[in-house]
Amino acid sequence: MSLMHNPPHPGEVLRDWLEGHTTTEAAKKLGVARVTLSRILNGSAGISAEMDLRLSQALGTTPGFWVRMQAERDLAEAKKSFRIKVKKIIPAAARVTEAA
Repeated sequence: MSLMHNPPHPGEVLRDWLEGHTTTEAAKKLGVARVTLSRILNGSAGISAEMDLRLSQALGTTPGFWVRMQAERDLAEAKKSFRIKVKKIIPAAARVTEAA
């Protein structure tokens, strides 16, 4: 997964995909409440795994397409404010290799 510096919210991308359709119409076709889709399109809610599957069926995208985009966005946002210092943990497999 290649991380963009400031990836768009999936709702911004979805808005382009749904051009020519009303939010009400698209929500009905997806089987979700209008407010649910509206919150995604406005960037105030993220894409869940279930919504990803609905979108992939409705739009012909690969399952996982939308949640990967959401994960890239979430990671980019987290990196902006992550300040916690942690200590390294050596995985068990690496410890076995070092001991051999």
